[in-house]
Parts: sequence; structure tokens; C-alpha cells
Amino acid sequence: MESLTSILSFVKTAESLSFVSAARAIGISATAVGKNVARLEASLNVRLFQRSTRKVSLTVEGEMFYERCRKILDDLQDAEAMLSHSVQAPRGRLRVSLPTIGYRFLLPMMPDFRKAYPEVELELDFNDQLVDLINDGFDVVIRSGDLVDSRLMSRRLGPFRFVLCAAPGYLERKGRPEKLLDLELHDCLRYRFVTTGKIMDWTLTSDPEITQLRLNSSLTLNNMEAMLTATIDGHGIAYMPDFLVKEALAVGDIETLLDAHTKDQGFFWALWPSSRHLSPKIRVFVDFICSQLFKQG
Repeated sequence: MESLTSILSFVKTAESLSFVSAARAIGISATAVGKNVARLEASLNVRLFQRSTRKVSLTVEGEMFYERCRKILDDLQDAEAMLSHSVQAPRGRLRVSLPTIGYRFLLPMMPDFRKAYPEVELELDFNDQLVDLINDGFDVVIRSGDLVDSRLMSRRLGPFRFVLCAAPGYLERKGRPEKLLDLELHDCLRYRFVTTGKIMDWTLTSDPEITQLRLNSSLTLNNMEAMLTATIDGHGIAYMPDFLVKEALAVGDIETLLDAHTKDQGFFWALWPSSRHLSPKIRVFVDFICSQLFKQG
């Protein structure tokens, strides 16, 4: 394997797609960076970049190699941080994956996090697909549901609850449900999980006489943001997390229904590789979101 200098030259070039910018970041000449990368390509017997007179771009092999090399450099940076007792000043790139809907609860608190930890460079990936935290090179993943990977450390974030909602215009046309059985007479918007393809159940506190509601699934979607838009547009009644509908409720675009029957809570988890539980940047990020997300009141 080539020296760390060659790998560093490759990673910095991949990030900026410029030998000149990579050279500036490392503190060597652009010619030296180019030679380091060429030496690495010769050692691996594979082309990592496509070069032209105007631009540099990663090959498919280069993209794969970049993700692994980036993780190696991140691990080295974490080790250096711990040895230098820099727990009070976490630094470096932090890759976080979370559901598409996650921007609604995470982004509002990011200014405070950036102010507290200005040397942490956040890279946020909003994606409803399942990701392999370790192999895909993420530092932290925020997900809901059951935990199945024993290689991961975890902390549960604060709870949120689900609510039934509809637009005022829809309720004027169809009437307001006063009891659970009334839902069977309404147009219901259902959510299909991207990862499993299953329809999400509406977990409602039921009357003793009701064993199972026969809901009319007039529209099924696999994106909660689309679900919210469809609800505001008056397509029917939807079952959504409270943090998603907070703004629409505040301005009167939608209303909650049957509040006494919607007691179901959901939980998100912060997950990170067990091998990196001492990383300063991971520790402060997880501590921060655990203390700030879904605070009651």
C-alpha cells in the first residue's frame, strides 16, 4: 500500500476535484499532488481519476476507493484527537445519515451546534433507504424502528407522537369524524415504508367493541412530505408525526382529529459504530441531539 501522503493527496483531490486545491490544502505543490496520485494509481493498477485539460473527475473505482480512504483518514483523525486530549475541541468531518423527513427536526438546532463546535464539519445525508453505517462510511445514523445490528452503539432520542390530521376544506365536504368507526367512511391517506414496502398501521386507542378498522386507503404514498402536502390539499385524513405537522397546524392549514385516540409514540435512535464510541466529534453530536431533539414543551 502506498504511503499516507499519496492517500491524502488522492482524498483531497477527490474532495475538490482539483490538484491545485488539494495542493493548497496539504501544503505541497500541485505537481507533487499529481505525482502522488499517479504513483497510487500505478500501485493499485487502476485509474482513479478521469483527467482532461479542463477538469478532473472520479472514476467508478475512484469513488469506491475514496469512501474507504475517507473513513481511514477520519479514524486516524479521531485517534489523534483522543491522544492529544482534544475532547474539548472536537473537529473534522462528521457524516450523518437520517430520514428525508429529518431535516424538520434536525436543521433548526444546527446553528447552535455549529456555534458550540465550529471545527466539526457536518455532512448530512437525507435518505429513506437503509444504509450500511459501517460500509457506507457514515459516522452516525438517525433512524426509527427496531435495532438489529449488534456492531452498533445506540442511544434513544426523545419521543414524538402520531396525530390524525385533515384540512378544513376536506372536513367541510366530508364531515368531521367524531368516533373511530367514522374513519371507515372517510378517505384515508396511507404511508408505505420505503424499506419494507409495508403499509404503516394506524395505532389508535380503540373502543372495546372495535376489533379492527376497515380503512379506505384512497391514496398511498411512500414519502411523508408528500403525505403532508396531500393532506393540506384536502385529499383525506392522514396519520403523521407531530413534528412534521407542527407548522401546518399553527397556520390552520390542517386540524387534528380524535386526539383522545392518538396516544402512539415513536422513537428515533442515534446509531454509531461500536469501534468509534470514543470519537470526540461523535460523542458531542450524540450528546447534543439527545438533549435537544423532541424536548417536551
